[in-house]
Amino acid sequence: MNDHNMRQFYIGGLLIAIAVALLLSPFASKSPDGLERVAQDKGFLERGKGKPVVGAPIPDYAIPGVKREWLSTALAGISGVLFTFGVVYGLGNLLKKRKRNKLP
Repeated sequence: MNDHNMRQFYIGGLLIAIAVALLLSPFASKSPDGLERVAQDKGFLERGKGKPVVGAPIPDYAIPGVKREWLSTALAGISGVLFTFGVVYGLGNLLKKRKRNKLP
């Protein structure tokens, strides 16, 4: 696959992930996730309450100041997709440069 096709592949994948985040994240379950559910069932959920050591960038998948819950959740999902894509793309480029520099 040449560079142009790879770029189109990355952009296509990114657009699909953004569409999923935008359209499906508002329908995410309001129920606790697996770890929280186990802590609740076993009776030690309250031990985890308190001031966090590191704050979440988007707590409870909600963008502060956005009044509509579905939009706030969708924007949080898109933010997560873009952040993850940026980190992985950046690491991929670093590894690619590193590999290129090691070739004889």
